[in-house]
Amino acid sequence: MRHAPSPVLRSAPRLAQIEPFHVMRILEAAKQLEAQGRDVIHLEVGEPDFATPPQIIEAGIRALQAGQTFYTGACGLPALREAIAGFYADRFGVHIDARRVIVTPGASGALQLILALLVGRDDEVLLADPGYPCNRHLVTLCEGRPVNIAVGPDSRFQLLARHVEHHAGERTVATLVASPANPTGTVLELAEIAQLAAACRKKNVALIVDEIYQGLVYERAQETALTVAPDAFIVNSFSKFFQMTGWRLGWLVAPEWAIPELEKLAQNLFLAAPTPAQHAALAAFSADTLALLEARRSELDTRRRALCKILTDIGLTLPSPAQGAFYLWADCSAFTDNTETLAARLLNVESIALTPGRDFGDNPAFMRFAYTQPIARLVEAGERLRRSLAHGCTS
Repeated sequence: MRHAPSPVLRSAPRLAQIEPFHVMRILEAAKQLEAQGRDVIHLEVGEPDFATPPQIIEAGIRALQAGQTFYTGACGLPALREAIAGFYADRFGVHIDARRVIVTPGASGALQLILALLVGRDDEVLLADPGYPCNRHLVTLCEGRPVNIAVGPDSRFQLLARHVEHHAGERTVATLVASPANPTGTVLELAEIAQLAAACRKKNVALIVDEIYQGLVYERAQETALTVAPDAFIVNSFSKFFQMTGWRLGWLVAPEWAIPELEKLAQNLFLAAPTPAQHAALAAFSADTLALLEARRSELDTRRRALCKILTDIGLTLPSPAQGAFYLWADCSAFTDNTETLAARLLNVESIALTPGRDFGDNPAFMRFAYTQPIARLVEAGERLRRSLAHGCTS
């Protein structure tokens, strides 16, 4: 019996505006080389090389053994929401109602909630270029329009109040900034955040601040935008500072007026964050866990300093000091105007995995270096890079 041909199916038009996350393709290629026996140095993926602190793992195991595998409320475990609110009070002197905290499946889940709340069809969100690529794609998923604003060393690759004043239009509903930022590692001063918040209020635009690298800052105090912008939407995560990437757990702090609608969205989009991960995260704020995390932060600072010297000695330029996260944003224009080609050759010839600037916007001569490897591996990567550039491994 012959069947009628199936109708031709197609994906939604919005998919044409969503690019692949190219660093994941690089990671896959690097792992294929490793399977062939190659010694690949991974400086591409934004993930700490430290294992999750044992206190957190043990708390997760206890939760599983106790049968804590059922749904929580959509906004998260009350005890964890209280613990997060307590963290802001203890570390920053900022007192927030725990009801303003929503626990999410990673920081990406928090950003999805905020954008679903704020962005309608053809509404605009102001973003920095360079910036984390998934942010603009999530705006597109909500059928909004990401407005990528080219920023450079004069603003430390950050959006400032003057950018909002110049670019915000009738359809602008939000400005999204990150401090510390990915891929640049730069940090906004509290005074700059206060000015951003004022400019956003003037334009009737929401301010969203990505603070997922908040605990990873160097040569400066740890801060939160809530100190000067209490009405901002704050995105944070247990992935980076707390080193729980695979547990997929984040949170947001929202203005009180937004909580009912955000809870409704959470119920529909993901029901609840992973229950065992939430119980595990209760141990993230204990004194012994925080002491271990501080020691690891200090190690990352040592690596940052080492890699800065390695890259500048080779001849790469670091246009703006990286004061946070675990990235260096390097100008490679002395050697190439196409870091995508350079990254491919460095992986295939020298087994160094790096992320080209294309992933973060229109930055063809830049490359992101993640210092999520021990010092000895960073030194070895520098030697391989120097050798390749000396031999003309460029575009």
